Amino acid sequence: MKLFVSRDLDGFFGLFIDNLVQLLLILALCSSMAGMSGDFAYLVDARILPGAAISIVLGNLFYSLQAYSLARRERRNDVTALPYGINTPSLLVYVFFVLVPLHDDPERAWRMGLVACFGSGVIELAGAFVAPWIRKHTPRAALLSTLSGIAIGFISMKFCLDIWSKPIVAMAPLAVVLVSYFSGVRFPFHLPGGMLAVLIGTVVAWTLPSSMTEVSLSTHAVVDAARAAQPRWPVWCGQELWIALRDPQSWLGYLSVIIPMGLFNLIGSLQNIESAEASGDKYSTTWSLSANGIGTIIAALLGSCFPTTIYIGHPGWKQLGARSGYSLLNGIAIAALCLSGTVPVVARIIPIEAGIGIVLWIGVIITAQAFSATPARHAPAVALGLFPAIAAWGATVALAVFDLPEVRKAGITLQQVLTSTDPNNVQLAGYGLHGLITMERGYIFVCMMLAALSAALIDRKFFVASIWCALGVIATTIGLTHAYALSGNVVDYLMVWEQILPIDSMLYRAYDIAAGYLAMALIFLTLGFFFETTHQKTSATFPPKDDLHF
Repeated sequence: MKLFVSRDLDGFFGLFIDNLVQLLLILALCSSMAGMSGDFAYLVDARILPGAAISIVLGNLFYSLQAYSLARRERRNDVTALPYGINTPSLLVYVFFVLVPLHDDPERAWRMGLVACFGSGVIELAGAFVAPWIRKHTPRAALLSTLSGIAIGFISMKFCLDIWSKPIVAMAPLAVVLVSYFSGVRFPFHLPGGMLAVLIGTVVAWTLPSSMTEVSLSTHAVVDAARAAQPRWPVWCGQELWIALRDPQSWLGYLSVIIPMGLFNLIGSLQNIESAEASGDKYSTTWSLSANGIGTIIAALLGSCFPTTIYIGHPGWKQLGARSGYSLLNGIAIAALCLSGTVPVVARIIPIEAGIGIVLWIGVIITAQAFSATPARHAPAVALGLFPAIAAWGATVALAVFDLPEVRKAGITLQQVLTSTDPNNVQLAGYGLHGLITMERGYIFVCMMLAALSAALIDRKFFVASIWCALGVIATTIGLTHAYALSGNVVDYLMVWEQILPIDSMLYRAYDIAAGYLAMALIFLTLGFFFETTHQKTSATFPPKDDLHF
């Protein structure tokens, strides 16, 4: 296996665009919402981005060498490295639930961000040693179905809407992406499809007037950004982290965010490793997750508030033809941008619409793999596992409405809407708002549980299905899933041990849902006793023949 192949450029552009989006989100959200602008802009430019850069380059180096080692050991030339970068859900959650509440004191907000990032890394590192057992006892349908739901709602849907919102710039690159990756067509001079797509989109955006493209680009903005750019080296922030950790009262309240998101990252990474194995690349679960956790801990020690993780999308990069070099190229490029202070410059030159077609395609491949890489009889289980993630996407969109300036100006809050009447009667276009929020809380665990118990039922393993329901009871009672606290427009996790909460908050403990899971567990347990539990798998058709009798 070669360290670099020509298709690594395609993979690099896709992964680089995705990572660049995260960097731009950090710049925009921390500056505009967390108070890190003006005198506090250095927290982003000289602390967060350099720390993230080192974490990303070290992680990409590890996973690139891991793929190269696997290829040499198995004497193969088709091994693809696990993609790696900043975790998008964690980024958004940490911004809105850790940094924004402390925006009046940006330095304190940054230190709490370090604690949250460090805590996530510790959870991921500790979980690396129990994850192989979890993976062994969890059906593939449960692991891949969750990824599919995330891919549809939080990756493909967003970029799909962006493409059709700015079609002049985005649809021509999309056509190149679809021709290159679906049809397998090679372009003149062996130009990678991803590179050609970005070039075409950039040329169109700069050539046509902004009134046609709806993309504003300015030479003056590029020049100003270039003049402001200067090298930024990572700074050891372990002392600031230790100062924050020595005051438990300042961060105990954030455990309701840190613990769920740490587990979210752990399970998500585990699912991505399963996705890679389904594509033919079997990596060590413990080593992969350990590197993942260590990368996040390093990020926190060097000033970043945002966890890094194994990315969703390995089958997409593999089908692109990317191998190990794309990961290494991505790490080098991201580190160069962050450490040179040129992230704003690149953002002014390359419109993001030029490369989002690649990321859309990645989401499509992930969804397709969930059905093709699992036993045919488990297809309904995969389908059922999609619903919580899709509901979470709907909840995210619905909740964003209440943050619109017009709605805020009118003084209407989500809490007022839900408490003015029975929450179950509040409908948005026929969809229950309370139900959407309930499904959004801990949806990654709910996706996995529903798909796993469905696969167990298809295989007539009723005792196993009851165990998954019992786990649902525990997770819901603790507050990892379904339960929420609502204050104004802020929806937060509601852990069972939390007692100090805003007096006027709306609290939903979800004990009724826990009771529902318990009822399901008892039904499955009863069936397990009365039916002959041979553990024989059903035929590949669905539904199975009704050949079970009391």
